Order: sequence, then structure tokens, then C-alpha cells
Amino acid sequence: MSEKFTEYKNLIAEIKAEAAKRIIGQEQVIDGILTALVCGGHILLEGVPGLAKTLAVKTFAEISGLDFKRIQFTPDLLPADVSGTLIYEQMSGKFSVRKGPVFTNVVLADEINRSPAKVQSALLEAMAERQVTIGEESHALPSPFIVLATQNPIEQEGTYNLPEAELDRFLLKVLVPYPTAQEEVAIVKTAGKANEIPVKKILSAAKLKEMQNLLGEINFDDKLAEYIVSIVSATRPIQEKQVSKIAVRALPKKDDISRYISFGASPRAGIALLQCAKAHALFNGRDFVLPDDIKDSALSVLRHRIVLSYEAAADGISSDDLIQKILEILPLP
Repeated sequence: MSEKFTEYKNLIAEIKAEAAKRIIGQEQVIDGILTALVCGGHILLEGVPGLAKTLAVKTFAEISGLDFKRIQFTPDLLPADVSGTLIYEQMSGKFSVRKGPVFTNVVLADEINRSPAKVQSALLEAMAERQVTIGEESHALPSPFIVLATQNPIEQEGTYNLPEAELDRFLLKVLVPYPTAQEEVAIVKTAGKANEIPVKKILSAAKLKEMQNLLGEINFDDKLAEYIVSIVSATRPIQEKQVSKIAVRALPKKDDISRYISFGASPRAGIALLQCAKAHALFNGRDFVLPDDIKDSALSVLRHRIVLSYEAAADGISSDDLIQKILEILPLP
């Protein structure tokens, strides 16, 4: 283990300790946000209200030292409220650009599923292209640019399902669980004042860029790339004319789960899975990827990229169930 990787392992531990001053429990959320920051990807946090999703995002924005803005998504939100608009200046007789809140490093898209399709498309351009078109001109977003979105899974009134194209742009989807009884006691003792606890600025845009560049130095075997493709291919319904050799041997016929899947993960999922596995290795101070790094990242990377069939809904099968089944059956490289 080189000194450089040991240094970053200690840095990650320091960040987690600092975040724990405000956020009690929720280790999956902390790891997920850290992974998204290091990989330069976007993350979707799903959980019922009151589980500190917004607090976690604000805390990491403060620890990272990055510019931060929050957008509260509502059904009457307009694309201009996100990306910005052109303002006519009467004195000069010209239009000037008024940039929206998306022009920042960290965007908290709170309750993202409450906005209609036009707003979703405006945000999708920012997420996918790292730019925003206002009028006839495109404007580059600051670097780094990361969307941390939250959504409530149980409330359906006044909400809009996120389109698959937008979901695919999220590097990770992390489910935010209820705290344990012991954790909830500690939460209650804070009397709702956790956001007043000061945290230190540990990261910076430059330091984050160094960590992102370091991912390129992490080694992985070709067999691990094939293992990733096997996992991703196994999420797709089998089509005889379009199936790859890796997909053919992905799952034994008796364990075929394709009837539960309408659409599987795209090649972008494989790229994301490798990036997250590298980040997992970096967090553990290693300069090489292990199969366990891939398995530990698979649920968060794939769960939002699988479209389930009606048969899955009828049998009470979730995307997590299918991913776990795939990981159990596929042999390790």
C-alpha cells in the first residue's frame, strides 16, 4: 500500500468522522455521497421525510468547501427557475443572462419527483452535458458539478415519475432506512439542533480533483471487467438475436429472472460500476480492485437502472432482489 493511498484512506476516515458529528448512523448514505463526490457523479437519495437526507447533503457541502445551492422542486416550478433566463434591460435595449441556481458546485434537488417534465428536461441537460442552454447560447457549469437529489417513495399525489433517461444519469441510488432504536435515541437527544453543530472544511475542489485523478491509477484485472459485464448483461431480458456470449453464460437457465425485467441496465451502468468499485478500493487504501468492491457497489449502481415487469410487481419482487440473486449465482472471477 503506497503512502499516497494510505493518506487518502485516512482523509476519507476523517471526513466520515466529521460528518458523524451531525449525521447519526446512515453509513450507507455517507458512503454513497462520498462515492458520488469522488467519482464526480450524481446521486439519488430515496427515503421518507425526516431521515436527514437534506442535512447530509448540506453537511457534505460544508465539509467539501464547495459552493452549494438548494432547489425545492414543486409542481409549479419552471425550467427558468432551475437553469436561468434572459432578462430584458430597458436602458441598454439588450437581453442579459440571469443564471439560475444550477450554476454551482453542489445542487440539492429536494423532492426531485415533484417537478413536471419540462423542469426534468432542463435538469437533465445540466446533469448529462455539464452545461445549460439559455436562449441561443450554451453556458458551461462550474467544475465540479454534482446533483444530490432526494425523493419520497411513499407519497404519490403531486409527483412525477423520473424518466429512465434521467435515472440513468444518476451514478447511484441510495435507499435511506429508518435509524435503529439506539441511533434514534441519540437523534432525539439532539432536539433537532444537529444542523447547528459546526463541521470543519476538510476537502476542496483541488483536493477532490486529485482524488478523482487518483481513480485512474487504480488497477483492475480484465477478468473483473468481464465480471462487471456479466452482472450488467444478466439484468437484461434475453433476446436470442442480440444476446452476447457473456450474457449467455451469465445465468443458468433454471435461474432465469428475465421474466421479471422489462428493460435492463445500459453499458453506462458497467462504467459506473467500475468507477464505484475503484472508489471503494480507494476508501480502503488499495490501488487495485477486488471482486468484493464490485459486489458492494452493485446494488446502488443498478437498482434504479432496472425496469421491472408487471410479473415482478405481482410476485413482490424488487430490483434489489434480482441484483442479489445475480450476485449469488454468478461465479467470482
